[in-house]
Amino acid sequence: MHISEGYLSAAVLISGGGLAAAGTAIGLKRLDYDQIAQAGILASAFFVASLVHVPIGPANIHLILNGLLGLLLGWAAFPVILAALLLQAVFFQYGGITTLGVNTVIMAAPAVAVHYLCGPWIGRNGWRCMASAFAGGAGAIVLAAVVMAAALYFTDKQFFTVAATAVAIHVPIMVIEGVITLFCVGFLKKVKPELLPHNVVQPPQSREVV
Repeated sequence: MHISEGYLSAAVLISGGGLAAAGTAIGLKRLDYDQIAQAGILASAFFVASLVHVPIGPANIHLILNGLLGLLLGWAAFPVILAALLLQAVFFQYGGITTLGVNTVIMAAPAVAVHYLCGPWIGRNGWRCMASAFAGGAGAIVLAAVVMAAALYFTDKQFFTVAATAVAIHVPIMVIEGVITLFCVGFLKKVKPELLPHNVVQPPQSREVV
């Protein structure tokens, strides 16, 4: 879902840079000290997952895991994704420096959105938690594909076909990311439930003494 350099207009690049800077500032302000290690691990997961690219015109498709980042980190997903994208641009020439802001918004803004839409339900138990986890993983890809398509469309309306193709080609990725997020949340629910937002801790059951 990286957009390469040389395709976007100056207006889109500047707008993306401004939004990414604002989101990163908010994310850094809300990043708790206790979340730093968690943020580093998730940044590494994002970095590795999005290294395998399939080029589609000016963009690429790949795993992102931005839904999982959003569910666990909220606004802190902005600096985490920005740092990972910067390293990818510098070391592997994925995306680019000029498109860094736009690419950050494409992946981080949906992460924040699913944090508020699905995050409160992640703390529940049973099927509501699992359904919300799947929706968060898949929904973040849906929103990211739409934002990417909008960036291409507002640059040049001739990119409409490419933008529509990019959205359609991400449908399998949506399902895959939803399943991955579901399993990750299910695992954390068992071993580290305090990492999940608004987690409902079940009170210990009292035992009758006979």
